[in-house]
Amino acid sequence: MFILIFEQLLKMFFIMLLAFVCYKIKLVSQEGNRSVSNLLLLVVNPCLILTVYQETGYDPDLVRGLLLAFAAAAVSHIIGIFISTVLIRPEGRTDYGIERYNAMYSNCGFIGIPLINSVLGSSGVFYLTAYMVAFNLFSWTHGVILMEKKCSLRNLKEGVLSPMFLSTVAAVLLFFIRFRIPGVLLDSLNYIADMNTPLAMMVAGFSVAQADLGKMFRNLRIYYISFIKLILLPVIMTALLMIMRLPSDVASTVLIGTACPAAATGTMMAIRYKQNYTYSSEIFALTTVLSLVTIPAVVFLAEIVL
Repeated sequence: MFILIFEQLLKMFFIMLLAFVCYKIKLVSQEGNRSVSNLLLLVVNPCLILTVYQETGYDPDLVRGLLLAFAAAAVSHIIGIFISTVLIRPEGRTDYGIERYNAMYSNCGFIGIPLINSVLGSSGVFYLTAYMVAFNLFSWTHGVILMEKKCSLRNLKEGVLSPMFLSTVAAVLLFFIRFRIPGVLLDSLNYIADMNTPLAMMVAGFSVAQADLGKMFRNLRIYYISFIKLILLPVIMTALLMIMRLPSDVASTVLIGTACPAAATGTMMAIRYKQNYTYSSEIFALTTVLSLVTIPAVVFLAEIVL
C-alpha cells in the first residue's frame, strides 16, 4: 500500500508541475485560473458526487459501512474544527481563517479518490464519498464563515444552496430511493466528473505559480499549519479509530481522507471570496509536497495499530 500511494501522489504532483509551467509561460492568466476554479467548484465536483452514488449498487452491508464512514468523518471534522480553533489564534493575523480552513479541510476528493481507488478499489471510493459528504456539509457552512470571518444567515444560505451541497443531498436521496439516472445522461456526467483530479491539480499549479516559492519554503508558519494538517490530526484520528473499532476498509478510508493535504477547495474558496488565495495556495502546495512522505507514513502506522 505504501508504494501504491506514493506513486499516485507523484502522478498528481507532475500534473501540478505542468500547470505551474503553463502559468509561468503565460499560457493561462489569473482570470483563466478564476474561471477554471469556478468550473471545478460549481460544476465538476457536483457531477462527481452524483456519478459515484449512481454507479454503486444498493447493498445493506455497503449502506452500513457508508453510515459508519459518515459518522467517523463527522467526528474527524469536528475534531479538526476544535484543534484548528485552539491552535490557530486570530490575534494579529488577518489570514487566520485561511489557516484554519487549510489545517482542517482535506483534499479528500481530488487526491483521496485516486488514492483510495488504487489501494481499496470501488468499495473504498464509495465509503470515501461519506467523508466527502461530511466535507461538503462542513466546508460550505463552517468553511464559508471562516473565509468571510463572520457568521450570518446569508453565509449559511449560500452554503445550503451551493451546487456542492445540493448535489450531495440529491445523490444520497437518489441512492436510497434506488433511482437510476438515464444512461445517456449519466455517461455525460461521468465525462465531466473525470476532469476532477487533473483540473484540481492544475488550479493548484496555476495558483502556486503566482507565489514566491523561496519565501514559501522559508515561512515557518506554513510548516506549523502543515504539522497540524498532516501529522497531528491523522494521529489523533488513528487513536479514535482504534476506539471505534470500524471495519478495516472503512477505517482505512476515513484515515486516508483525514491524512490528505490541505484542500484545493481552500484556494478556490479564497479566490471566490476574494481572500489571500496566494497564501492559501502556498499552504496547499507545501502540504501536497510533504504528503508524499506523511500519507504513506500514516498508512504504515495505521496498518500496525489498526
